[in-house]
Amino acid sequence: MEASFSTSVYVGNLHYDIDSRYLAELFEYAGIVEDSKVICNRNTGQSRGFGFVTMSSVAEAERAAEMFHRYEVYGRRLTVHKAAPRSSRVETPRRRSWHRFGIYVGNLPWQVDDSWLEELFSEHGDVFDARIVYERRGGTWRSRGFGFVTMAREEETYDAVYALNKQILEGRTLLVEVAKERPRRGFY
Repeated sequence: MEASFSTSVYVGNLHYDIDSRYLAELFEYAGIVEDSKVICNRNTGQSRGFGFVTMSSVAEAERAAEMFHRYEVYGRRLTVHKAAPRSSRVETPRRRSWHRFGIYVGNLPWQVDDSWLEELFSEHGDVFDARIVYERRGGTWRSRGFGFVTMAREEETYDAVYALNKQILEGRTLLVEVAKERPRRGFY
């Protein structure tokens, strides 16, 4: 896929049953689709809940973003925006100290998973990592109702906290705040 990123759109909050072909057929309503790709987990092959569509022109990409942002498919509202050009992305390793630009997200609905959390915060900047905290109960893993998100830049961290704190998600009021560094445990 060597097409210009200026003709690509990011599509998030996809239902896990949507594949690349379905995505292409949907976006044909906005113009000519050059390519579409639903991003999948390398190990399981399951959709990660987001993808990219490359349109044949910048105007069609803009039309697609306008037409399909907040468009409902299979009960989920899509998040669609023009994909950032590679040159504007921050080239930083994914493994960063969690607290550098970390955000604590509490009172999450039980069905929220890592990709949903990532999608929620991606509207406010580049997300390096998004993790739900799980616990094992009775032989199964279950969300503890909170997680952590790491943003690329400090200003994006504060923007996300300001925008999402006390917002309602699936009937629950989110608690979103800058994560505090926990004191190190160990021997002195």
